[in-house]
Amino acid sequence: MSDVFVQPVRGFSRTIECPPDKSITHRAILFNAAANGKSEVKGILTGEDCLSTIDCMRALGATVEIVGNTARITGTQRFRSAPLYAGNSGTTMRLLCGLLAAKQGEWTLSGDESLSARPMRRITHPLEQMGGMVLSQNGHAPLTVRGTQLHGIRYEMPVASAQVKSAVLLAALGAYGTTQVVECEPTRNHTEILLEQMGVRISREQNALSLQGGQSLSPVCVTVAGDISSAAFPLVCGLVTGGVVTVKNVGLNPTRTGLLEVFDSVGVAYEVSDVRTSGGEKTGTVTVKNSGHGRGFSIGKQIMPRLIDEIPVLAVLACFLGSESVITDAHELKVKESNRIAATVRLIRAFGGIAEETESGMVISPSGGLQGGCTFHPAGDHRMAMAAAVAAAASKQGGRVCGAECVRVSYPDFWQMLAGERT
Repeated sequence: MSDVFVQPVRGFSRTIECPPDKSITHRAILFNAAANGKSEVKGILTGEDCLSTIDCMRALGATVEIVGNTARITGTQRFRSAPLYAGNSGTTMRLLCGLLAAKQGEWTLSGDESLSARPMRRITHPLEQMGGMVLSQNGHAPLTVRGTQLHGIRYEMPVASAQVKSAVLLAALGAYGTTQVVECEPTRNHTEILLEQMGVRISREQNALSLQGGQSLSPVCVTVAGDISSAAFPLVCGLVTGGVVTVKNVGLNPTRTGLLEVFDSVGVAYEVSDVRTSGGEKTGTVTVKNSGHGRGFSIGKQIMPRLIDEIPVLAVLACFLGSESVITDAHELKVKESNRIAATVRLIRAFGGIAEETESGMVISPSGGLQGGCTFHPAGDHRMAMAAAVAAAASKQGGRVCGAECVRVSYPDFWQMLAGERT
């Protein structure tokens, strides 16, 4: 599957299971593989990024057996030295740097061309402050980690990044003294939730997290919640084509529900039902119904960490709204799998919408819909490919998405879901 042509759709309506959460899958496998003992992680995402984490933990000496959508893990706290390939997964590379920094051994972490272009100083800098030894190629991968004794620090994060926060907290487990991480804006908290489930004591005071070193991880069985970032694509597709979409098992962690806040501001009619909590993570069923052309939205610094991955598809939604939509403080989009600010503006314009790039985001003007009849190259970025598919489905003439297989990173069954096939 190289290219996919998406036909125009009227009234896109589906009832589907939400794809498993990528962030939680990474952490549940990585943390349990670093704990002494056996565990099971059920409902995992078997996308390419998470498979990179599995391969790396196996290379370090853990046993990870995949049976259907369950990972059966026998962890180890003594890692063997080995080359580690993270593929396109920034989460894998950054979290592993923190985990390995206080271990005995030496590891070289590499990735594909896209990952090798992404910034790694945000990880190496705090680890070096803790006494760690992480060598980079001018701030980029490949990275060489030489395990050493670390000490606790107070680290005020200059960027809102759950990956940076997680790397420092993992390093703090093997450090002496207390490490405090101060967030500039709240970021997704899956790491803290899972660490506490595994017996780690973390204290919170406003925007600061403190962790005493010398704590170990106890294995814990986990059922992975659904990924609201992935759910955003069918939900928005239903809105812009006049359909009704229900997605079950959507993760409703408050650090991830910026999408629903945007729906509220726009005036989207949606319902959340069957809410439950498992392992500290809240899930539920989300149903959206076409509610006409609502008002434009404004997305800025405070909400950005709660919907950073949803920006491309929200930009598609903005084309169908009745007033201007403004996105600011989205600098992090420039260092994702692609420069998603530039790519999103290019996407909107390709399909006949009106969008202007700004220094930290974009402005999207109402265009009464999208024309389509174009070909879009997502440059290997899964979120851009899925946003293009939603734009094509909602357009008058449809559109072609090149390199469509890249969606396997986060939503392996995306094209089947879009076509209404059983998976």
